[in-house]
This record gives sequence, structure tokens and C-alpha cells, in this order.
Amino acid sequence: MVIAGGIHPGKASGQEGKLRAVAVVLTQGQTKLAIVGCDILMVTRQHLDPVVAEIETTTGIPAANLLINCTHTHHAPSTMIVHGYGLDETFTKRVQRGIVQAVQAANANLSKDDCQFLFHLGEEKTVGQNSRQLLSDGQVYWVGPRDQFVRPTGPFDPELPVLAFRDSADKLRALIFNHSTHTIGTRQPGKRSPSFYGLAAQELEAESGGTVCYLEGASGSTHNLELNCDDMVKRIKGAVSDALAKAKPRPVTRLAALKRSFKFKVRSFDEAKEDEAVSRYCRKWVGPYGEQIITVFRDMRKVLAPQQGQERDTWLQVLLIGDVAIVGVPAEYFTKLGLDIKNRSPFRYTYVAELANDWIGYLPDLDGHKLGGYQVWPGFHSYAEPGTGERIVEEIVGML
Repeated sequence: MVIAGGIHPGKASGQEGKLRAVAVVLTQGQTKLAIVGCDILMVTRQHLDPVVAEIETTTGIPAANLLINCTHTHHAPSTMIVHGYGLDETFTKRVQRGIVQAVQAANANLSKDDCQFLFHLGEEKTVGQNSRQLLSDGQVYWVGPRDQFVRPTGPFDPELPVLAFRDSADKLRALIFNHSTHTIGTRQPGKRSPSFYGLAAQELEAESGGTVCYLEGASGSTHNLELNCDDMVKRIKGAVSDALAKAKPRPVTRLAALKRSFKFKVRSFDEAKEDEAVSRYCRKWVGPYGEQIITVFRDMRKVLAPQQGQERDTWLQVLLIGDVAIVGVPAEYFTKLGLDIKNRSPFRYTYVAELANDWIGYLPDLDGHKLGGYQVWPGFHSYAEPGTGERIVEEIVGML
């Protein structure tokens, strides 16, 4: 199977941890919410909309109340067309089936007594950093040597909220946590893997006895540049465990959800200018492999060229658990934009789940577009017109 996450198709032999679809279903009165974390890079609504429809039909959970988030592991088989490869159809169908079955099982497994909601806002400041570093030649870092960094071009978000649900016997039924770094890294090279967030979630689950679901935060501009996978697993586990120990009961006056259609356009671009930007970076900082990358980007722009200006449609979503809000955005969302949503939300505790319900590529902020770099080079991974990220902020804040 083609492993997603690189410019060309990746390969793997064997697996560490499991690739999972993890569902948590909450109910209060006549309202149900379903939250799913899926150990894949990302997937479009072409494959998610039928899943949502089946879940709605079989469980009665409305489409607006179902959030499906991709954990963004770079070590799972491909479920979309990106860069120089396509999807594995058999695996993609298994992912669809896994999401449906996870929600159905969680819905059937609802507690017979009332559960208590506990919450704590934790922090992990060392797993990840703003990776779009300004280089000494004025370009923005993507891959290559790291000895020419001048300064980061954006923020890092260390917040790590933990949402826990315990039954009347104080048994942990479920735990949801959220953090904002690209999910890259395996303990063993060349393995299929949920990567460090997924490995941490599975180990926490084995230790706690409750279902553990991870939601990927706004991490389009944030990567780990220093730690190995094992260190990241240990640090995330420690931060989640610390937050769980400090979690306090919070009242849930209501469960609520909104899901809205959002229209955007494919950007227009200058072929010569974009080819120069990709070629300049790759020839200076990537080495011989850079020529292959240049070719991949030229091929993607050829496909995108006749689509310039076309209107597309995606989903935006907000879930509310008491006074804790979870926002679903369908992109690799720049951290600066995620922080803007958090800072402007009327709910003190607001968290972003990126790559939710769809995938429309990277969404940089306007300053990010001006600075350039891999995340804004036109391609299947980045094609929405500049300003789309800010428009989503405005729409989400209105929904909140």
C-alpha cells in the first residue's frame, strides 16, 4: 500500500501500534454528539459524506452532530490524491467501514447511568514548534539543513485540553485530548504507525481502561524539529496524565452542534512565478532529489491551471459540551488562525480540530501567503485562494 505524507509514494514494512477509528458518543436528553479520531493523513468529503449519511441512518445521530477528525499521521496508507500519488481504494473503504462501525459500537455502548464530565487545560510546550522558520536568504524553511534559521514566522500553541468522562463508579469511560503539532515520526523506521499521538493514546487507553481519542489541532505551520518519536510519546503521555489528574468536574447544561456549508475558490496563480519559487528552494536547500520535487509541483499546477477561480464547497462545524467548544475545520490550518478563533470565541475553552469532515489542503494566513514557502506553493496540498483561512475564522466565530 502507498504510504501517504511525502512528495512521492512511501513504502512500509510491518506496523507499530494500530491504525484506528476511535469514537466517543455523548448523549443528554434527546441530543447526541459523536466525535471520531481517525489514524490517517486526511480524507475528503467525497469519502466522508456517505459515511456520515450511513451513521445518521443507523444511529439517529444527526450529520451536524458528527465530527470526524483525521489525526494526520504521515505513516498510514493513502486515502486521497496528493502530490505524486493517489489513494489505496481497498484501504480507503476499510477506513470508511471502520468509522461507521466505531460510531455504531460507541452508540450501542452508552452508559446506563449518568457520567460526569471533567476538564482541565493542560500544556505541552516541547513537542513541536513553529516550523516555518525564516532562513538567512529570505526563504521559509520546509526541509533541508537547519543551521540557517533566523526566526520563526508564526506562533506555536502549547495548549493541551483534556476532556474526561467517568461513570458513577468513577471508572474512566472516555478521554479526549487535543494538541497542535504535525503527526510525524515512528519508533521504528519504515513502519505503518499512528505516530506519536496515536501511540500515546493507545498506551494511555491500555493503562486507564477508558477509550482515548486524539483530535489534531491547528498545526499547518507547526512540526517537531528536535525530538525522536519515543520522547514525544512519553511527553504527550505525561502531559495528558497530568491534566487528567487535575481535571475537575464541569456542569454540562447542554450539548449543541452546528455544521454549515462554506464556499471558497481555487486560487489564481502565475505559473512562471510559482515555478521559480519551487525551483529556487529545491535547488538550494534540498539537493539532487529537489529536481524530482520540482517536476511533481509542475505536474500538479498543470492539473490546477484550468480550475483557477472555480468555486468549491466544504463543511465548518462547532460542537459544544457544556462550556467547552470544539471547532471542526477541513484543512491543515495555520496555528495563527487557530489562535485567532480561540481568542475571539465567546467560550473560554475553545479548541480546533483540523482536517475535520473534509480536506481542502493547507490554509495559511495572509502573512503566510506573502512569505511563501512549501505550504503556500500551489498544488493539490494548497489550492484555496488567499484569505480563505481568515474567512473561515469569521464564519466560525459567528457560529460560536
